[in-house]
Amino acid sequence: MVWCTSLITESTVLGSLLVRILQSSYAAADEPCMPGGYDIADLAIGALRLAVVLGIVILYIGLAGRRTFWAGEKKAHDAGLNGLDEMERQGRGQVDHGSDTSDETSPLLSRRHAGLNGYVNPATGGRDMRKNQNGSAGPNQSPVNGTGGNTHGEADAAFYRPNKLPHKTWWEYLRGYSLFFPYLWPRDSLRLQAVVVFCFIIAVLQRYVIMMVPIQTGYLVDDLDAAVSRIEPGSGHGMPWGSLGRLILFKILSGPSGLLGSVRAILWIPVSQYCFRALSSAAFEHVHSLSLDFHLSKRTGEVLSALNKGASINAFLEQVTFQVLPMLIDPLISIIVLAKKFNSVYAVCVSIMTFTYLFLTIRMAATRADQRRDMVNANREEEAVKNDSIVSYETVKYFNAEDFEFNRYRHTINTFQAAEASVTRGANNMNICQNLVFMAGMLLLLVVGAYDVALGNRTIGEFSTLLAILAQLQGPLNFFGTFYKTVQQAMISGERLLELFKVAPTVVDRRGVPDLPPCKGHIRWNKVRFWYDGPRPALRDLSFECRPGTTTAFVGESGGGKSTVFRLMFRYYNCHEGSIEVDGHNVKDVTIDSVRRAIGVVPQDTIMFNESIMYNLRYANQKATDEEVYEACRSASIHDRIMSFPEGYNTRVGERGLRLSGGEKQRMAIARLILKRPRIIMLDEATSALDSETEQQIQSKLIKGNNLGQNRTLLIIAHRLSTITHADQIIVLHAGSIIEKGSHAELLRLGGKYASMWEKQSKAEEAAVKARDATARANKLLRRAQIGVKTDVNDDSDGYNNSACSSTVLTGPKAASAASEDSSTSDDDLTNNDNNKTK
Repeated sequence: MVWCTSLITESTVLGSLLVRILQSSYAAADEPCMPGGYDIADLAIGALRLAVVLGIVILYIGLAGRRTFWAGEKKAHDAGLNGLDEMERQGRGQVDHGSDTSDETSPLLSRRHAGLNGYVNPATGGRDMRKNQNGSAGPNQSPVNGTGGNTHGEADAAFYRPNKLPHKTWWEYLRGYSLFFPYLWPRDSLRLQAVVVFCFIIAVLQRYVIMMVPIQTGYLVDDLDAAVSRIEPGSGHGMPWGSLGRLILFKILSGPSGLLGSVRAILWIPVSQYCFRALSSAAFEHVHSLSLDFHLSKRTGEVLSALNKGASINAFLEQVTFQVLPMLIDPLISIIVLAKKFNSVYAVCVSIMTFTYLFLTIRMAATRADQRRDMVNANREEEAVKNDSIVSYETVKYFNAEDFEFNRYRHTINTFQAAEASVTRGANNMNICQNLVFMAGMLLLLVVGAYDVALGNRTIGEFSTLLAILAQLQGPLNFFGTFYKTVQQAMISGERLLELFKVAPTVVDRRGVPDLPPCKGHIRWNKVRFWYDGPRPALRDLSFECRPGTTTAFVGESGGGKSTVFRLMFRYYNCHEGSIEVDGHNVKDVTIDSVRRAIGVVPQDTIMFNESIMYNLRYANQKATDEEVYEACRSASIHDRIMSFPEGYNTRVGERGLRLSGGEKQRMAIARLILKRPRIIMLDEATSALDSETEQQIQSKLIKGNNLGQNRTLLIIAHRLSTITHADQIIVLHAGSIIEKGSHAELLRLGGKYASMWEKQSKAEEAAVKARDATARANKLLRRAQIGVKTDVNDDSDGYNNSACSSTVLTGPKAASAASEDSSTSDDDLTNNDNNKTK
């Protein structure tokens, strides 16, 4: 409070000094003269003292704001700890939120996926972690020891959110946004380019009109004063209609909502839409171009939040072009006008006030950038937690974890609100400092101007012009603070999209490679080695050959490398050593799209779009006719099931196909594969969710028949060995290596790992068949005895029905009669049946 009082006092002293200098200048001669050396020295010393006091006030307010910020942070941290303690007291078990929430010093990708096959941030130049386009490790990384991992100590991981503002100038920081400029200039439309040029001309014209408003106001006041002095009161003659009309015209044209501003805003609409369309489409296409390692490790909510920032970038560039830059030009024009129309003293005062105001705004806003970034990231985290919880609705219900999810979401809201409160407090502190600076300068100028008018050195119209200029200057300066915060927020929000654009795919086409020629389906792997991360390779020297029209099955324990084989075959990854050839062509020497066009995949977990069944089926072949879709569904044994739905093929499948069962989704995936008609087919547990009868039907129609499998190369991953006995070769994988290879009969004769697996599964299936037969016979005996379960179970049923829901207990004579009949019947049946059947 003391320093604020000193600031007002120093401003008053400096104003008095200016008045004295002006008075002495005009009193010395008829024409005003420049002040002497001593007067200038006194003026400089007074300005210096004012600047020192102002700096102390600003420093004090900044320290007070920082203390308030850290107090709010501590309160938020304590609230978070209390929230976590409450979660633990509910008995849900200890949860490491550090692994769930991305803090500001952790990359979006975990280190597990940020190694050899992690994506690369071009901003770092790919140092020590960049892979060659053929998938081999860079010069400074070893795939054996895993030193190529992407850690914070070596280089910034892609999609990494820094905790602080970049330690570089604002010009360098803005230069990073030049990445977006190609998407914001309508290079494909001459009409839109002309619109952009015309909008800039309007913006320049607005600057002229805005500055003419205070000047014309002064002219009008002088004309009115002259009219009053010349004409008798009450006559009404001498009205300055010309000055009044010009002022009204300038008022109509000026301002953001004036005629010029409205015309510019209307003309800018198609340009803005073009920018948003180009930027959003480019971001969406870029995400789809990224490799599998990125999508396996990202959080969907984070990526969607980054994609939604296209509007922020567009708004940011529009605000900078048509609001921030003009606001910086307006004070400069005001200074020039004051120097020309008044004298250098007025111009110097406005210059000191303006540059102090801008300097204060930029410095305080820069210190508040971390607070705003915390708020934006807390908002992202809240959205991500909400998205994860809603998507995992069924999992939450399975474990009765509603209270845990509620507390987790409340914790993110508390964190966001604490960060939001810090931003609001900082904004208010900055507004106080801005008003102090502007009011001090305005008070000084008004005192000097009023004293000039009192001495007769200035007219009332000129004083009115001074008032109008100051009032008009206050708008741009105040809006500069507001728009500086808005631009800063847009830049912080756009950082995520900027980082997303800098992520480069790890599997890309080599320059100038051709498409794969018409595929015949001949596959050859030659000593292929591949690492995900760490010292242990996922695949070790894999070599095998699949001739066209043959079937190759991959079996083995989980984690043996079966899915990795499929991923390398589909070029989700590139092998580090060895080669993968299709029809004699190395897959690295042809385009990725041509390889994928030749391959059809039925994944174990089939994902559907939230559209109709027909839309999902035609996704494989947009030109397929309805009859072709129906025939494919008949081959996949799903046509009758689809027709039983109320809307048939127009039935919507729900989010990710949740309205369909696992078996229905797999059969639709097989039908979709039939429509694609690829030469190479990869089935990853394609019938794992089907019952045995349906599985046999599909196998006889597709693999053994003349539909999908004819003259096509099949690669199958299977855990039920009974589904691959027809395969031409079976490859047994263990820890990424081939330990056995041959046909079903050859592997059984070998008596190795496959034979052991076959024996275990055969015994388990035999026991299951015996259990079903015994249960069926027991149910038959119970029905004959008219006791136990009344049900419609037939002789072929497995007999697993709920007797508690539909049992009839017989008592009295009926029970005795039934028991007697059951005794004779059951004795005869048990005598005539083998010893394996039980009652």
